[in-house]
Amino acid sequence: MDFFLKEGSKSSNVNQYQFWRHDNKPIELWSNHVISQKINYVHQNPVEAGLVFRAEDYRYSSAIDYSDEKGLLNDVVAFRMFDF
Repeated sequence: MDFFLKEGSKSSNVNQYQFWRHDNKPIELWSNHVISQKINYVHQNPVEAGLVFRAEDYRYSSAIDYSDEKGLLNDVVAFRMFDF
């Protein structure tokens, strides 16, 4: 918690704690292709980090839900991917 309090003190628009980073590079999700690409990118992070062999094997990922299996939570598929 001390880390978040310290980060919060660096920003004039934060009252106490800072959790989110402000140096990210947001992009507009302007098409189904871009949305699908970004979801796949997030799902592949545990694979790239060497934590699992398949994205669906990472317990805290929604990748398993996107592969039509049941994950930890209910109704987590935000974007249904279709083959066009």
